[in-house]
Amino acid sequence: MFVERASRILKHFMPAVWSIKDGTKSVYLTFDDGPCAEITPKVLDILKFYNVKATFFCVGENVKNHSGVFRQIIKDGHTVGNHTMHHIKGFNTKFADYIADIEEADSYIKSPLLRPPYGRITLKQLAELKKKYKIIMWDVITRDYNTKLNPEKCFSIVKRFTQKGSIIVFHDSVKASKNMLVALQMSIEWLKSKGYEFKIIS
Repeated sequence: MFVERASRILKHFMPAVWSIKDGTKSVYLTFDDGPCAEITPKVLDILKFYNVKATFFCVGENVKNHSGVFRQIIKDGHTVGNHTMHHIKGFNTKFADYIADIEEADSYIKSPLLRPPYGRITLKQLAELKKKYKIIMWDVITRDYNTKLNPEKCFSIVKRFTQKGSIIVFHDSVKASKNMLVALQMSIEWLKSKGYEFKIIS
């Protein structure tokens, strides 16, 4: 739905957390769609190597199928959030069905954080979910899932759009891994060189 960075107009009309500005030079790395048995452990190894913490927005079905990887995310000191049970789009799902899908995911993930897949959520759904969850969107999306891009392009997006308080999205999925695993390391090294502090969303 969004390309590289959400617009100010969109942020205005979609009341959610798009960035976190606390007066420090901080960024928030986030990962969507896992846990993935093939890829998430590699991400955890990279984060451990650089001593960086992140927030993982997990699909409930993947948590159910890869519970050991999910537990490792938490054991390593990262935070987790809800990304629905079946990675569904709010725009295409009836109100009650969408809420029920998120509640099913919550039975596995147990987090007050929620990120709607694709950012596609109606204002009615958003208003209802905000009663229980903190809705986390993003400031920078790397587009690592786009197979037409290469790691260098994904990294260039981080360099171009990151600012204080940015919430940056990567994807710990097989589809994104070719770009993500390389761009993630490049991004962490560059962000560290620029004096950014890495924080988790809690």
